[in-house]
Amino acid sequence: MDRIVLAYSGGLDTSVAIAWLKERYYAEVITVTMDLGQGDELEAVRDRALAAGALRAHVLDLKAEFARDYVLPALKADALYEDRYPLITSLGHSAIALKLVEIAGIEQAAAVAHGGTENGPDRARFDVAIRALNPTLKVIAPACEWGMTRTEVLACARRAGIQVPTTSNSPYRTDVNLWGRTIEWDAREGLQAPPEAVYALTRPLAECRDEAASVEIVFERGVPIAVNGVAMPLLELIDSLTTIAGPHGVGRSDMTADAIAGRLSREIHEAPAAVILHAAHRELQKLVTSKDLERFGRTVSRHYAAVVKDGLWFTPMRHALNSFVESVQERVTGTVLVRLFKGACSIVAGKSPHALDGLAEISRAPVEPVASKAPELRSRRLVVAK
Repeated sequence: MDRIVLAYSGGLDTSVAIAWLKERYYAEVITVTMDLGQGDELEAVRDRALAAGALRAHVLDLKAEFARDYVLPALKADALYEDRYPLITSLGHSAIALKLVEIAGIEQAAAVAHGGTENGPDRARFDVAIRALNPTLKVIAPACEWGMTRTEVLACARRAGIQVPTTSNSPYRTDVNLWGRTIEWDAREGLQAPPEAVYALTRPLAECRDEAASVEIVFERGVPIAVNGVAMPLLELIDSLTTIAGPHGVGRSDMTADAIAGRLSREIHEAPAAVILHAAHRELQKLVTSKDLERFGRTVSRHYAAVVKDGLWFTPMRHALNSFVESVQERVTGTVLVRLFKGACSIVAGKSPHALDGLAEISRAPVEPVASKAPELRSRRLVVAK
């Protein structure tokens, strides 16, 4: 094997994997680091990969592509796993898998490698996605093959002169991208409340404002295009909603993930923008679809979420589901007013030029405007357009 392309995060495992792959497979290692909005200093990550022995280190800014090609289709599909999880990590893995395969083709590599672990769903998700894209590529998961304990991995890093930050004493595993944060730990700790230190995007309820905020979101054919009267690109819109909603504690969820190899994990999710956009899109879509179509759409949403969670983004099933979703989006145009208050996200009102005749207006609660550094927050009552 002459060349391997490695998905490189800059952490301990993938840094050690560079040396391990070179020694085990007698191959050149080329790393690919992808910016999905995790906020890392990627030039430092690139230098770390080269210092660890990589032949080349690609650093790709995929934020806009990730938002457009992965986050947006999932939003249009109302794809929430178990009606709660906005598929933060799953969507990211799909984007990473595609770029791994593309770079492998450019570099004429015979194999790709990733940081998936034996007990985690990430290994299976990467393997399925990569093989769907290019079944001739060998897929390697070093952390599953090398059989080293954490102490041995640290010792290996020291011997190789690899200087990387490590969280070996932390019980949490965190995955971050522009759609939110996933914090995972052993489900046996399920009776304990997560410490506030695990959160980064949202305030605890005790510190949230005592006044509600109103947020007006405009959609065009299922795509959110404006917040509080200000038109903006999707990437900027997601960032703006995260900034607005986080201080109100909106976006937290807590669930037990599926069993992998007989193991359960507890996951905390922080996704302020995802929570608001999913709630607003779902209500607007109800406004413009018949009851039977809306009922079938909920079934499609559940299937879509399960497909994404299992790493099946690049399959005929996902593409078929997406065709249905896109056909429905032709009518999903309008405005939704959302109320944010102490962790709660509530739909207040909405209107659409495609609202069905005879449908009752959406108007559920008064909203009190608050001062904000975000774009102007307006509090006018919206009614269904006839």
